[in-house]
Amino acid sequence: MDPQQVLTIGRDGLLTLLMVCAPILIVVLVVGLVVSILQAATQIHEQTLSFVPKLLGAFATLGLAGPWMLSTLVDFIRTSLQSIPGVVG
Repeated sequence: MDPQQVLTIGRDGLLTLLMVCAPILIVVLVVGLVVSILQAATQIHEQTLSFVPKLLGAFATLGLAGPWMLSTLVDFIRTSLQSIPGVVG
């Protein structure tokens, strides 16, 4: 196993991680920004007002994009496990 294979496996793992995490992070970021703007405009600074919408957005995103995320992770793991004999031997 040469260093190029290690870097390729690591790069593929990080790319898969970013692809799977991106939908949830983007939704939570947008919801947090909207809630912060509303809190600044109305001067209501309640902690639960910023936490609950983010939590609901994350759960909704998991409900909508969850099957895609799971299939992406399963494909990556399947590819990684199937490449073990070629990498080791």
